[in-house]
Amino acid sequence: MESMDSRKPVLNRLRRAQGQLSGVIRMLEEGGDCEKVLTQLAAVGKALDRAGYQLVSVELKECLASGNADLDSGRLERIFLSFA
Repeated sequence: MESMDSRKPVLNRLRRAQGQLSGVIRMLEEGGDCEKVLTQLAAVGKALDRAGYQLVSVELKECLASGNADLDSGRLERIFLSFA
């Protein structure tokens, strides 16, 4: 249950990003202003990046707290770099 509690902020952030993305799609369908569409699309991208970093942080904290010896620094580095 602790894992679900710590992931709740990530889920909330993803739901907000989902709403933003729906707004971008709607703007495109309605012929919205290109600059506004791109601005909102950039905001969605940043929200997804933040959710990803937050999830990595949550998982890493839980992994360290549990004393998990399976931490592979190369794997963690690839995960972090995938957000770059």
